[in-house]
Amino acid sequence: MRLFGNLIWLLFGGIFIAIEYVVSSFVLILTIIGIPFGMQTLKLASLALWPFGKKVQTRDNQPGCLSTLMNFIWLIFGGIWIFLSHIFFGILLGITIIGIPFAKQHFKLAQLALTPFGREVVYK
Repeated sequence: MRLFGNLIWLLFGGIFIAIEYVVSSFVLILTIIGIPFGMQTLKLASLALWPFGKKVQTRDNQPGCLSTLMNFIWLIFGGIWIFLSHIFFGILLGITIIGIPFAKQHFKLAQLALTPFGREVVYK
């Protein structure tokens, strides 16, 4: 079932979301200051490409206040818009019964888009 969900996700927009995250990641990595943020968008790209069967969880060995500071900077400089776009598409897809599994994936992406530092994507 996960394979089928991932294939449908990929065909109906997942590939475009992942490409957008990869392109923005490479643009961010071009600057020294943007490298940590580029790494987080790569994390989002991996989840956006194949979301079914993956889980977002808090790392056991979080850096603490550095993670909080980086999440704050991330939120101010674009993370809030990524979060809101995934919430919007999650609500839009959640209106229909068929779209509920895909809405859950957008909410999972929204969770990671809100605070990516100190979180990791793992297989269930």
